[in-house]
Amino acid sequence: MLIIGLTGSIATGKSTVSNILSSPPYSLPIIDADLLARKVVEPGTPGYKAIVNYFGTSTPDLLLEDAPSNPAGKPLNRPALGRRVFGVSEERKRDRAVLNGIVHPAVRKEVYKALIWHYVRGQWAVVLDVPLLFESGMDLICGTVVVVGVHDPAVQMSRLRARDSYLTAEDAEHRVRSQGDVLTKAEQAEFRGTASKRGVVVWNDADKPELERAVTVAMREIQASSPRWWAWVLLVAPPVGASVAVWNLAVNFATQKSWERKKREDKAKL
Repeated sequence: MLIIGLTGSIATGKSTVSNILSSPPYSLPIIDADLLARKVVEPGTPGYKAIVNYFGTSTPDLLLEDAPSNPAGKPLNRPALGRRVFGVSEERKRDRAVLNGIVHPAVRKEVYKALIWHYVRGQWAVVLDVPLLFESGMDLICGTVVVVGVHDPAVQMSRLRARDSYLTAEDAEHRVRSQGDVLTKAEQAEFRGTASKRGVVVWNDADKPELERAVTVAMREIQASSPRWWAWVLLVAPPVGASVAVWNLAVNFATQKSWERKKREDKAKL
């Protein structure tokens, strides 16, 4: 089974691409890390309790006071939590790291459970939709990584404020910056290998029809590099599947280390 890692930055169109891939003619199952991140911090979960314990004193409006009664606790006020962790100050970075340390391990566990479920069902491919795919290290398990990008950060901020009208210009800028430079993510995807389709970049600088055409081209190339019959071979021959998984992990690990070395060398030249 091919794991297609789908990532980008906020308001680049990643969710739109996810919707396209989940619909005909692709009809691919989507493992949405954002949805799982909500699930693992619902009232009563260990994640919820850890967030309340850490952020409760510093974020007075952390919980929704007017929410319906729930014996497990009041839901998290996500905009308030976002204001607490999104930003470029050292305090915001520290708090964001704490939040990620709570949420990411729980999400990763749910992702692995979903991957096993889709594998035993004989799926040709599954889309792993993760905003921080590279940052979390989950690109290691992906056969292909698709980055949805735009060239101009101003386009991101404009789209973000149109989508989330409650955000100020400063809030929008903080959220865009907190998810990393999408151009760097595109470069990292290309570094994985565009010829082998281990890394693909879909640019979303125009309108939705243009984006759909770009997705069509990308998926045609990905399907050619990993045909459906190969997925069935991996399913009916578990030893082959295990060997391919180990090989893929090794290649991705080596590529990741080469990328990190390249970035260090580039930084040293500055």
